[in-house]
Amino acid sequence: MADVNTASAAFLATIPSPDQGVWHIGPVPIRAYALCIIAGIIVAIWLGERRWVNRGGTKGTVIDVAVFAVPFGLVGGRLYHVITDNQLYFGEGKNPLNALKIWDGGLGIWGAIALGAVGALIACRRRGIPLPAMADALAPGIVIAQAIGRLGNYFNQELYGAHTDLPWGLEIYQRYNPTNPDDFLNGIAIGHVPLPDSPVHPTFLYELIWNLGVALLVIWADKKFRLGHGRVFALYVAGYTAGRFWIEMMRTDTANHILGLRVNVWTSILLFAAAIAYFVLAAKRGPREAPETLWSKDVPREDADSASAASGESHAEVAAAPDTVRDSAADKATEDPKPDAEK
Repeated sequence: MADVNTASAAFLATIPSPDQGVWHIGPVPIRAYALCIIAGIIVAIWLGERRWVNRGGTKGTVIDVAVFAVPFGLVGGRLYHVITDNQLYFGEGKNPLNALKIWDGGLGIWGAIALGAVGALIACRRRGIPLPAMADALAPGIVIAQAIGRLGNYFNQELYGAHTDLPWGLEIYQRYNPTNPDDFLNGIAIGHVPLPDSPVHPTFLYELIWNLGVALLVIWADKKFRLGHGRVFALYVAGYTAGRFWIEMMRTDTANHILGLRVNVWTSILLFAAAIAYFVLAAKRGPREAPETLWSKDVPREDADSASAASGESHAEVAAAPDTVRDSAADKATEDPKPDAEK
């Protein structure tokens, strides 16, 4: 009896997986993965907009940049995934058309960042603003969006690690799809029959927690040291890849290897080194960008001030913030040498 109670307690200490990740409203599928991606994008835009305005930029610019960056990023993320995991879509018995089914999951963050940056660059040039400054404003929101996106992996029951007896192990269940027995992603767990390796390390949860920690680090460091010229974004890349390195080593899903290491492990190593190098070298570019360089060229300064006032941000409140026009006055003008107040 004692052994039964002990086994029950151990089972109850684990994390259960959702029974399904897809629901239907009539013929329309509602996918948890897609909802998580959309929620992450919304949070990233919201936080990025607040940070951009606090740094002295024109209100509404981040939304304009997102119009280009988001679709570019989604395409880039899918391309990276398909290229690095091409065995899932090409070869004997595979259907190449499945590479287009982005709703089934599979986005590579570095493809999303790379091609998303191209879209952001196009938008920034149209608005006459520096891309590094925009990247700095967006960095914390991007890593928070990644954290939210990892919840989609939880619903898809994917990207986990090896078997574990730790109390936070994740129970993974057999899912059944009556219309396609091989399509577990769109199936439903009936009877909560565990898969052979269950419970497993919830590596997506490890990354979710790590990403939120990186976001806090980036926001703190930016406020403390007044980083600029892309150094905030470099810190985000370094922080994220440091975590992705060890978390990727724990994952057991199918992946291509180079010299015995998963492709994304090598990617993390290279990008970590590049981010650290950029962070150090960009410090030579001097203080954070002057706020007047962040104003959109097609928006007169008077209109930007009116927009800030209409949004409830008085000129006095803006002057008291650390990332505003007053920062430029402290850096560039001699008539007001008084340092800025910290928010």
